[in-house]
Amino acid sequence: MIALPKMPVVARMTVTEFLAWPADPTGRLWQLIDGEPVAMAPASQTHGTIQAAVGAILFNHLRATGSHCRVITAPGIVPRVRADWNVRVPDLAVSCSPDDPTERLLHDPVLVVEILSPSNEAETWSNIWAYTTIPSVQEILVLGSLEISAELLRRGPDGLWPERGLQLHSGDAVQLNSIAATFRLVEFYATTRVQR
Repeated sequence: MIALPKMPVVARMTVTEFLAWPADPTGRLWQLIDGEPVAMAPASQTHGTIQAAVGAILFNHLRATGSHCRVITAPGIVPRVRADWNVRVPDLAVSCSPDDPTERLLHDPVLVVEILSPSNEAETWSNIWAYTTIPSVQEILVLGSLEISAELLRRGPDGLWPERGLQLHSGDAVQLNSIAATFRLVEFYATTRVQR
């Protein structure tokens, strides 16, 4: 067995220090949560398949409508609360600002997509509530990975978020006002074996 190099143990770090941190030689993704670097476990095949399908569907919609918005896979997002100590990494996000090849963080997402995995559901919901502090975020789509289901959180006209989002199931449509799109929820699961 080959021993993989270990990332250095660090004390609490800022976002600036985190961005200057050397890349993980194993290719793992890391988040910064309240000043502590936290490795992200590889996604299941189903999770990855859903992520790829949603990314493709959003990309195709944005291209077909001539939108200047773009979909980004696993972007680094800094929440407004405790901004110096947090970089969260959702599965997908959509931004309508121009692409900046020098920028490593996405500052103004309008739509964030997370896929729940049984092994890290609590951590994912912690990230979701952090995304609600970002003024540009209009909607957060949370997809299940064990069944065809979703919860859509949408910021209200008053700027506030609902306590619970709209619950969606297999036969439902997903209306994303942030990008003027409606999709059938089952489209996101088309090549998986997730239960209907």
